[in-house]
Amino acid sequence: MNQMLNIIATEFFKSRKSKVIWITFIAFTLLPIMGGFFMFVLKNPAVAEKWGLLGAKAQLAGSADWPSYFGLLAQGIAIGGLLVFGFITSWIFGREYTDRTVKDLLALPFPRIYIPIAKFITTFIWSLLLAVWVIGVGFFVGGIIGLPQWSSTVWEHGLFVLVVTSVLTIILSTPVALFACYGRGYLAPIGFVIMTMILSQIVATVGYGSYFPWAIPALFSNVSGEGNLLKATSVIIIFVTSLIGLISTLSYWRFADHNG
Repeated sequence: MNQMLNIIATEFFKSRKSKVIWITFIAFTLLPIMGGFFMFVLKNPAVAEKWGLLGAKAQLAGSADWPSYFGLLAQGIAIGGLLVFGFITSWIFGREYTDRTVKDLLALPFPRIYIPIAKFITTFIWSLLLAVWVIGVGFFVGGIIGLPQWSSTVWEHGLFVLVVTSVLTIILSTPVALFACYGRGYLAPIGFVIMTMILSQIVATVGYGSYFPWAIPALFSNVSGEGNLLKATSVIIIFVTSLIGLISTLSYWRFADHNG
């Protein structure tokens, strides 16, 4: 157990010292800021027009209130999170191959399967911290704008949707780790992430999004306007997909030849 904790601490330390993780925090912070800007324009069209932010004849759809803002944040996490959380996963798993430190890790005196387990835990922690940060900034920005319709029911439901959407999106990153290991770097996992984002849009458009794991978080965030619906089959599909990615990655580290 002490070995496992030490490996996790080392992985977390390496990530904390890298600029990559902090760049993802800065990039994803744009989500609540841009969402807040959109809410501000909707709430104050006359002021936005006066400042030159909105044309005199421009018409914006939507309403400037907390339910709409929570929905916008959830949709941003569901769609943008596929890329951001996937990027974090690909970097944490792929950097060992790019930096050629895989052999050094395998030479250490502990079971090699400890390494991917520690990386998965580190990935989950960083991704969860990022989601919490974005949600926190979202609450702060919404408060500054002074959005209406604030109530315990609204913020509890909004927070629930945000948390569930974040967790569902994060755990879908496990297959990305497998591609990072099998592809021995960043290119394959990033390509996989982009492919899943494109396919999720196509599959959701034809009406089968609830059966495609990477489209399910966006559907739950109400991107389709049909409400925050999550079928039991969709939950099973997501967890099975995540489990397959997890077990496959652990098996790869356990049995694959890591020479070269």
